[in-house]
Amino acid sequence: MTKASSTDLKPDQRGDLMTNQPTSSRVVMRELAPKLAEITDETLFGDVWERPQLSKRDRSMITVAALIATYRTDQIRLHLRRALQNGVTKEEIGEIITHLAFYSGWPTAANAVMVAREVFNEA
Repeated sequence: MTKASSTDLKPDQRGDLMTNQPTSSRVVMRELAPKLAEITDETLFGDVWERPQLSKRDRSMITVAALIATYRTDQIRLHLRRALQNGVTKEEIGEIITHLAFYSGWPTAANAVMVAREVFNEA
């Protein structure tokens, strides 16, 4: 018996993957790198994000911090939205950015402030 790919399942059957609607980057990933999309859905969002040892809120804060520190602007947007959905407050995001300025540098923090402002204005 083969395991069903999470991309074969209806959104409500996939657990709490990123959102019920695929983002443009996920659509592109499925078109250009379908195996990467499958692995991302099954392993990252279907397994790692679902493990009970850390809450989704904690995972969101860790992920946002890692993406800010590594200057991954496009992914920061996506994960800031998810962090807000997972209960991380705007104030906590501001504190994460401030804290990271001392560890990953002012440019990464300044960039994250601009991205966060865009995301917050959407909400």
